[in-house]
Amino acid sequence: MRRRPSAATAAAVLALLVLLALAAPLLAGLTGQDPNAYHDDLVDSARGGVPLGSLGGISADHWLGVEPGTGRDLFVRLLYGARISLLVALGATAVQILVGVAAGLAAALGNRFAGQLIGRLTDVMIALPMLVLGIALTAVVPADFPRTLLLILVIGLLSWGGTARMVRAQTQALQGLDFVAAARLSGNGTLRIARRELLPSLAAPVITYAAIQVPANIVAEASLSFLGVGVKPPTPSWGQMLSSAQTWFRADPLYVLLPAGLLFVTVLASTVLGDAVRTALDPREGSRLRIGTGKEAAA
Repeated sequence: MRRRPSAATAAAVLALLVLLALAAPLLAGLTGQDPNAYHDDLVDSARGGVPLGSLGGISADHWLGVEPGTGRDLFVRLLYGARISLLVALGATAVQILVGVAAGLAAALGNRFAGQLIGRLTDVMIALPMLVLGIALTAVVPADFPRTLLLILVIGLLSWGGTARMVRAQTQALQGLDFVAAARLSGNGTLRIARRELLPSLAAPVITYAAIQVPANIVAEASLSFLGVGVKPPTPSWGQMLSSAQTWFRADPLYVLLPAGLLFVTVLASTVLGDAVRTALDPREGSRLRIGTGKEAAA
């Protein structure tokens, strides 16, 4: 991966975004801005709340301008929005990987009835429209339930089907190999074989799949927040900011472009890094990349 400039650049971009998100309270204190503090004196009420000044009210105090209508500092809100978007994406990925790995192993190692039952359930979960179900579930849950945790659970529990199918197929392929047969002949039970023999061999494809799922979960969180069923105001998220920015596109284009640009860069960097992880952990892919480079002889 170090030899691939695209992977190194993607990793550096993601590391910078995570660092900025973690340092959001520190940077907010440095700029002296609160993400939820209104500044009515920074917007033109006669024009419907358009920020005063050029480029959305950019100044020494407000580095990226202010939010139309409220005057809240846009730089600080983008940082706090990154915390929500990244936390939900990583948390949902962890949930779907844990559930998917457990379901896939149970389907592959269980009896025929259990395998068919989990297989049909997996097919149903893959076929269900995740976004529609997510809207329905987040709309009926009580308002006092933590929205960030709710988004993590909804996205993770509705999208584990692909992980389960992949783990089941990989496990069935591994069961025919000699080291698994030797462990079974040695008297090891199913759980011990799964823990000591199968899980280490499943690590590479699971990590690869998780890396690819992170950008998909970022988009899912942004979509739910954009539709108004994500985190509730005044807690910021990039999807929520895009939703409220629809009516301000002509008056303040920067208010739309900043969260959209950050969302695009994050998803692009995550996708590139996920593809690099897949290539690095797949020996066959690495062999194909070496063809014609003069490295196949050395390999």
